[in-house]
Amino acid sequence: MTSVTAAFMLLAAPALAAPPVAEVQAGRYRVDPAHTQIIFSVLHMGFTHYSGMFSGISGTLQLDPAHPSAARLTVSVPIGSLQTTSDRLTGELKDADWFDAGRYPDATFPSTSVVPAGVNGAAITGNLTLHGVTRPVVLQARYVGAGVNPLDRAYTVGFEATATLRRSDFGVTAYMPMLGDTVTLTIAGAFEKRD
Repeated sequence: MTSVTAAFMLLAAPALAAPPVAEVQAGRYRVDPAHTQIIFSVLHMGFTHYSGMFSGISGTLQLDPAHPSAARLTVSVPIGSLQTTSDRLTGELKDADWFDAGRYPDATFPSTSVVPAGVNGAAITGNLTLHGVTRPVVLQARYVGAGVNPLDRAYTVGFEATATLRRSDFGVTAYMPMLGDTVTLTIAGAFEKRD
């Protein structure tokens, strides 16, 4: 281990010991786009689950751990950020037969309710608008940790979330049933405190 690595580990140690969610600072947070990702997965011809990713996400989180059900989340996802391991498929997914990024450049999710679940979890219900269609979606969220980021000194809180939806509900039906209708979302969300 180099001295630089050791110094960084010592500096980062306090941030790695996450406080309980009840001790997270209340306030208004903004999505950290560099550390927020949405992974999607769909069954490919019954053989494997194929995944891709969205990035460049923006949004806000109003959070008060003393009143978790009052939390409010708004997120915007640029469809053009979509990436897969195949350049050809990435291009196709942005075209009119799929997400039609030219016509519908963003997917949005404003929360409508937050129901705490256990010590570190919550069910976040909201209206997902994707491909010009709006449907309710529930995110099963879990608190990961919070603290001052040792690199940029921003107070940051992190969550994981999962959701399942049917792409046909949003008018995205290309290659069904060879490619599955059920899509699983796995979300890593980092939020930096603004006030």
